[in-house]
Amino acid sequence: MTPETNKALVWHFMERAFNEGDLTIVDAALTQDGIDHQEPLGANFAMHLKAVITMLRTAFPDLHFEIHDMLAEGELVAFRSTMTGTHRGPFQGLPPTGKSISVAHMHFVRVVEGKTSDLWHVWDTAGLMRQLGTAAAPQPQAV
Repeated sequence: MTPETNKALVWHFMERAFNEGDLTIVDAALTQDGIDHQEPLGANFAMHLKAVITMLRTAFPDLHFEIHDMLAEGELVAFRSTMTGTHRGPFQGLPPTGKSISVAHMHFVRVVEGKTSDLWHVWDTAGLMRQLGTAAAPQPQAV
């Protein structure tokens, strides 16, 4: 597959799975032995991803990922995105606040024969919790 094809596959997955909440795409889009490198080794990639999507869409029913930049080289696709939504359902033990969130994300995805085999991701969890009012903003330090 070409890098452009891999980018299109990843974009399509984000749109269907996260923005539309279509979990049927998850099994079809991941390899059987896929790995989310931010989760414990041996975790079932598809089951975990479905649980994450469900949890996010329950907490933020208007969840949307806007992809700002996407690059690909060989099997690797990298993209920068912003996750937005309104906190209308329980999230990590926190009852709904009605607050809007905007959270920066970065993802690296390995695509092998048209399916995602590896995922690495980083997102601003501290910023999310601050926006929901559960964490204090860091105080400036004298340098």
